[in-house]
This record gives sequence, C-alpha cells and structure tokens, in this order.
Amino acid sequence: MSLDVFRTGTAVSDTPAAALVASNSDSPCAFGAPGEPLLLDEAVNRALCNNPKTREAWANVKVQAAGVGAAWSAYVPNVSATWQEVHDNSATDVTGYPRLSSANRSTVHSGSVSLDWVLYDFGGRKAALRNAQALFAAARASQDATLQATFSTVATNYYSAQAAVGKLTAAQETERLARDSFVAASARVSHGVAAISDQLQAQTSYAQATFNRAKAAGDLQAALGTLASDMGLNPAQSIVVPAVEDGVAPDRDFTESVTEMITDAQRSHPSVTAAKAKLEAAVAKEQQTRSQGLPNLSFVAKYSQNNQPASLGLGEPQFAATGHDWYFGVQVQIPLFEGFGRTYQVRQTHAQVEVQQYTLDEARQQVGLDVWKSYQALQTDVENVGNTAALLQIAQRSFDAAKHRYAAGVGNILELLNAQSSLSDANRQRIQALTDWRAARLDLAAKMGRLNARDLQMRSR
Repeated sequence: MSLDVFRTGTAVSDTPAAALVASNSDSPCAFGAPGEPLLLDEAVNRALCNNPKTREAWANVKVQAAGVGAAWSAYVPNVSATWQEVHDNSATDVTGYPRLSSANRSTVHSGSVSLDWVLYDFGGRKAALRNAQALFAAARASQDATLQATFSTVATNYYSAQAAVGKLTAAQETERLARDSFVAASARVSHGVAAISDQLQAQTSYAQATFNRAKAAGDLQAALGTLASDMGLNPAQSIVVPAVEDGVAPDRDFTESVTEMITDAQRSHPSVTAAKAKLEAAVAKEQQTRSQGLPNLSFVAKYSQNNQPASLGLGEPQFAATGHDWYFGVQVQIPLFEGFGRTYQVRQTHAQVEVQQYTLDEARQQVGLDVWKSYQALQTDVENVGNTAALLQIAQRSFDAAKHRYAAGVGNILELLNAQSSLSDANRQRIQALTDWRAARLDLAAKMGRLNARDLQMRSR
C-alpha cells in the first residue's frame, strides 16, 4: 500500500459493505459455502460484499479520497532534481590556422535541485480542496445509497425465493388434493353413483394441478438463481432457503406520519446527501476556475552544479573546472490574455452549478415519491396479511365441507373442484402476503435511508 501522508484513506471503509455488515470477524467479507438453509442476514451480507454495484461504489470512494489527497498536496512545495552525465567529443578545425584548431573529449556531469512553492493564489487551492472534499462526500453518500438499494433488492429477491418455495409446497399439496379428488370421482363412477363427467372434470383438475406444480418448480429455480446472482455467485449455485413462517402478527414499524417520513427522507436520504455534495463541489469548481485567471505568488529557488571544462580561448586547451549556480526569490505570475477561454470555462462551471441544483431538486422529488409509494404498499400488505389469514381459514373450511359432502354423495364434483381451487388460491395469496409484508418493511426503510445492520437483525425475522 502506498504512503498516505494526508490520511485520506482512513475515511474509506475496509470492505465494500462499509458499516452495514456487522461482524466480529477480522474478515467480515470472507465467506465459505452458503448456509443450509440460507438466512436473510447471510444473503444480504454476501450481496453487500460481493455485488459488482457495491464494489464499484466502494472503488469510486477510493478514487475521490485520493483526489482529496491530491488537492492537499497543492499546499506543499514542489521539489525536483535532475542529474545528467554526457560524453562530450568536440573538434574545431580552423582553415588555414591549424594552431587554432582543437579537439577535446570529456565526460561532463551536471545536476540541479529546484523548489517551487505557491504562497498565494486568490483561493484557487482552497476551492480545489473544497471541490475534492465535496466529491468525496458525494461518493460516500452514493456508496451508502447503493448499499441501501442493494440491501432492499436482495431482501426482496430473498423473500421472492421464499414465496416461490411456499408456492411450490402449496402447488404440491394442491396436486395431492386433486389426485385424491380424481381417485374419489373414479371410485364413484366405477360404482355407478356418479356420471363419467365427474371423473373427467376431476382428471382435468388433476392435470392442471400437475402443470401448476411444474411451473412453480421452475419459478423457484429462477428465483434462487436471481438470489445467487445478487450475492455474486453462479446462478447455478445450490441454495436452500427456509419456508415462510406463518402465525405472525404484522407490527407497526413506522409510527410517524407519512408526511414526516417524506420530509425526513428528503433531508437525509443518501441520494439527497450525494446530490447536495455534488452541488457544493460544482460551486467550488466555479470558484476554482475563476481564481485560476488571477495572479498567483510563489517562492522559487534553485541550485545547480557541473564540471564543464573551461578554455582560455580559441585553440587553447581545455582545463578541468567546476561550476555552480543558485538563486531564490519570489515569482508573480499574472495571466494577461487567454483567448477568452477563461470566460467560457467560468460560464461552463456556472451552468454545471445549475445542473446540480436541478439534480438535487429531482432527487428530493424522487425520494418523496418513493417513500409515499412504499408507505402505501406497506399499509396494503399489513392489511392483506390479516385478510389472507381469514381467507385461508374460510377456504379450508369450505373445502373440508365440500369434500365431506361429495364423499357422502350429497355434493357434486363442481362444488368440490371449486372449493379445491379456492383453497389453492388462498394458500398462494397467504404466502405472497407474508413475504410481501416482510419485503415492504425493508423497502420502506431503504426508501427512507434507514437500513443498517441492526435493522437487518430485527427485520429478518
């Protein structure tokens, strides 16, 4: 690792996941094989550490941290040294006067050391430093926003995989029930107490259930592949996620009003913070560009020496000699005319300030809309968790009654198949409602910029 005199690297996280991965390990981003089952916190930690987007954001922070160091270096003197060794072979032939002719061979060494130290430049270095610091702050805020978005995405995909597991289980159960109905209908037809149409309808339902089970299995593999890709693994990596836990009561994680949430997010969300920092950087860049068209004052010094041979005159032999030269003083550099380039550069940077101001306004507007939509989605999902619990209970009772009626010869096959279909739909809706609710909690936290390691541990249950 190269020397970090200005210690700008201390503000850069050790891993792409920054502070969002809570671990007592010396290598929080070192992973083995995925756990079986894979828990949400492990999936999120893997994604934050290994996802290309989080690594790109981390690298951008390093770039801007080095830029801050480069800006600080403008306050330090520049010292340079040169060394030269040449073999000199010179000959002079004077026509008609051979005694004036000469031929000399020598090895000449020369070296110099120079110093240039800017003392005052009308705020140019200060503006450049502010620009670099603002860009660094923007990069860190962008990294935080990327981590929040990745956190939310992998959590959503994790719950989608859980939902796919639950839907496959429900599809398998539906297939079993359809097979039982088909067997029951076939038995009644064989005993002459039901029409052949009952058997055919039950068989059709059974075939449809088999189709749905196969599709659910394919959807599960697609969801697991997406989750594996989020974690930087091969989509073909074998992953096992636990089944969706039922029997939970939705809590009210966010007690403040949606207006307060929007206001808070528009003030402190990482994307807004990044936009603010970029605006500050643009303002500093304009000031830097203006100052570059003003005089600057520098302290300069130089010392040089050489062993260039000396001669008394034409035709005289050369003699070994040494020489040295040094000076120090103050230099004032005044830009007088730059072909109007400075004028247009200032106009360009001022326009960039306007661009960043509009970008900030857009970021605030988008954050407010995202919080509003996520809040409404969470309220809907909370309500639907209760709705689907009641729906599942009713559908189960309806199916049990229809099954009993059909077995007793009172009900018909359509009643049984309709109840069976309703139960299957209720199972799928219940699973989807539970996973949607869990994902919506994390999504709203991400839209507000509140996700952290503690949230992961609390909300992953």
